Amino acid sequence: MIARVLVTDSALKVIDSLRETHGELMFHQSGGCCDGSSPMCFPKGELMLNETDILLGEVGNCEFYMSKDQFEYWKHTQLTLDVVTGRGSSFSLEIPLGLRFVTKSRIFKPEEMAMLQMP
Repeated sequence: MIARVLVTDSALKVIDSLRETHGELMFHQSGGCCDGSSPMCFPKGELMLNETDILLGEVGNCEFYMSKDQFEYWKHTQLTLDVVTGRGSSFSLEIPLGLRFVTKSRIFKPEEMAMLQMP
């Protein structure tokens, strides 16, 4: 199976640091409010999920969600969670550290698409 979402080593270090402070974490790929389409990190359970959210996979032992509507646009892409220096304007946990999570994407190759499981 091919993962729909990956994570860089740099992002893993930030996730581990945030987990020490906040406990279990979760991610949700924002659909375009405030800071654009940014991945947002929350303490697990703080963001209320419903039937319009789908689980894409896990990064650093944290569930990574996206809305079904947004997934329709991104279903042909693999996302990679990374972190950059700079203050975003979201409610994500890394913002006070002067960092922000970002997603990078690439389009799956046709042979990879055949091996994907639809969420």
